[in-house]
Amino acid sequence: MPTAVPEHEKWRAEGISAGLCLVALLSGVALERLGSPLGSSAAGVVAYAAGGWSAARRSAAALRRLELDVDLLMVVAALGAASVGHWIEGAILLFLFATGNTLQTYAFGRTRRSIRALMDLRPEDASVIVEGEEVRLPVVSLLPGQLVRVRPGDRIPVDGAVEGGRSSVDESTLTGEPVPVRKEVGAPVFAGTLNGSGSLDIRVTRAADDTALARVIKLVEHAREARAPTQGWIESVEGTYAGGVLVASALAVLLPWLVLGWSFDAALYRAMTLLVVASPCALVISIPATIVSAVANGARRGVLFKGGAHLDALASVRVVAVDKTGTLTEGRPEVAGIAVRTDALSAEPVAAGRIATDPGEEREIELLRLAAAVESLSEHPLGDAIRRAAEARGIELPAARDFQSLAGRGVQAEVEGRLVRVGRPSWIGTSTSSSTPPELERWMSMEERRAATPVMVAIDDRSAGALAIADRIRPGARAALDALRRQGVTHVAILTGDDEDTADAVATELGVDSVHAELLPEDKSRVLESLRRRHGPVAMIGDGVNDAPALASADVGIAIGAVGTDVAMETADLVLMGDDLGALSHGLGLARRARAIVRQNLVFAVSVMGTLVALALAGQIGLTAGVIGHEGSTVVVVFNGLRLLAHRGT
Repeated sequence: MPTAVPEHEKWRAEGISAGLCLVALLSGVALERLGSPLGSSAAGVVAYAAGGWSAARRSAAALRRLELDVDLLMVVAALGAASVGHWIEGAILLFLFATGNTLQTYAFGRTRRSIRALMDLRPEDASVIVEGEEVRLPVVSLLPGQLVRVRPGDRIPVDGAVEGGRSSVDESTLTGEPVPVRKEVGAPVFAGTLNGSGSLDIRVTRAADDTALARVIKLVEHAREARAPTQGWIESVEGTYAGGVLVASALAVLLPWLVLGWSFDAALYRAMTLLVVASPCALVISIPATIVSAVANGARRGVLFKGGAHLDALASVRVVAVDKTGTLTEGRPEVAGIAVRTDALSAEPVAAGRIATDPGEEREIELLRLAAAVESLSEHPLGDAIRRAAEARGIELPAARDFQSLAGRGVQAEVEGRLVRVGRPSWIGTSTSSSTPPELERWMSMEERRAATPVMVAIDDRSAGALAIADRIRPGARAALDALRRQGVTHVAILTGDDEDTADAVATELGVDSVHAELLPEDKSRVLESLRRRHGPVAMIGDGVNDAPALASADVGIAIGAVGTDVAMETADLVLMGDDLGALSHGLGLARRARAIVRQNLVFAVSVMGTLVALALAGQIGLTAGVIGHEGSTVVVVFNGLRLLAHRGT
């Protein structure tokens, strides 16, 4: 099966054709002035063949599909000019048209190369551990389950999980985030990222053609083919418009010739000028040049648009709805505070994370030690947070016996001969004989207002203290939401399944306009529709898994932190590869800048075309001036769109 010609070879081949056309054109002019009509004619044939071959081939292919396009208009105009003795102007037309196509191909190739250059970051081969020995194998041959060793400073060749070693990895090629990410055993790593100062042994989890990097490239290449609404409309009427131009050009020959008494040559010459200037080349290319540049720019910064339609839709967004857990927050609960009963293990509430240097803090550690011992047998996320807090302090956990988990209430077990319960304050209050001290009640209420979840601990039928567990707000979340407001977002809402108090606390800290809490996944779609009716087009930001219904029903569904996540890649319209909400601000700015440039291009293209058509009908311009104006406007809109490749946001 033949392979496609690489983009750089396409523009070079077209450039060579345009160059040959120019050389033959200049030679023909020189030979004509030297009095060699035969040589001049031969040079003219070469100029037409070199400059018009690609356009003739494309127009022939379109005709076989019963379609008309601008290539046909250019070929007809050049042949018409030659038929009335103006072959030099026809050759100039073909040269400029070929040059314009070369520049367009180069421009589109540049946007493709800016993405495909990511693929070059992946090494060709890798060090694979086979029976204890390192063997160099091609990356394309690696299979899930194999073990790869990556030395300091090397590019990671595969998607996988760290099985040995620790290091910092620069993932900016995928996520756009410049700060290296610490990687230890169990952490995911991705092909194309740069290993830091440590050595890593990585267990392969994906084949080479299914890595996050490969999927990014596939998404971007798909987006290049997708159409914005205006672009789709223009392309749908291109054939009809081209047919109308051909009919108008035929009438422009027949009416002056048969009715007004013009010479056939004069009528045909003006008709060919009209045919050239009325061709919608600049109009047709104005949108895709901009869309492709915007998609390429976003992908380099970890913002993946799945097509021009989604880029255009994002530019209209006035409401941003955000899932809380894992989006505004880090999605990993941590122990944020510990309080111990005055008459139990500590004198007063003490903040978690400080070194135990006095008896009060020693009693705090004792409470954490007992609670973590029970939670070591639990699979609940809050229990995991308690275990990690104990591990971070280097606490050695005693064994727990007779473990019980009571759904919706908590857990209990025997630890060192004592019955330890860990769970909801309401359950602890009803399952113990002692009442909860007022100061502990006040402390738990205060932590709830801070978006923390209080978990009480009881020892031998007495409430002993409480732990506050919070899912920390992502660093920069407030700044990211403020940036969206500066870009025209008028309403920010939180949509979450969590309780209302916790959601309100997060909303207060982030300055959110409205909170919709205790929602089931299907409820979020209903809330989105209500927000759309009241405030306008809405974007939904979620993790791409349990938020799938809401992502699908929003005007723009946005998945955050989607490196390696299949569901997010498939569900959302826009994918933020990293965990930084600030990347959305870049995406929104890019979308609105793209819309502005598209409008500039459309106004410019229509204005130039209208002016040239009016001048051609009035007989104020000839074919050469019409060609220069036509091709010049095409080049202008292409390079105006290419400016988005360098867009850096506000």
